[in-house]
Amino acid sequence: MTVLHQPRHKNKTLAALLAFLLGGLGAQRLYLRGWRDPWLWAHLASLPAAWLVAQIAPQADGFYKLLPIIVSGLVGFLEALIIGVTPDDKWDARHNASSGRQSDTHWPVAVVLVASMMIGAGGLIATLSRLFDLLYTGGAYG
Repeated sequence: MTVLHQPRHKNKTLAALLAFLLGGLGAQRLYLRGWRDPWLWAHLASLPAAWLVAQIAPQADGFYKLLPIIVSGLVGFLEALIIGVTPDDKWDARHNASSGRQSDTHWPVAVVLVASMMIGAGGLIATLSRLFDLLYTGGAYG
């Protein structure tokens, strides 16, 4: 007797939540595409990149040492927004083509979208502000 393996249905709300909470580490990429996703490895590369910056320039401001991780986290917030606003039919065509089920997202994805927008936009503004402060004033404002 042959058992057919039906692909798992990828939940859009869970993917957006993973991107919001653990997007800097690429958890959403792992959930959606698995270990072979090159963008997952790009997210994970931010950790050794931050370590490398700290080793190469130990006297540098801590912001520069954390910048690879900060950028990866901001990309995670952006991915949460992209995942959340993708229409269900396009989501299913891309991630659930052979799962046999259709997505029907409701208000929880909107909560994730609002939180991603608030924290992501605030983080982006703070990152740009600190970067310009360090580049143009040498950190005179903090």
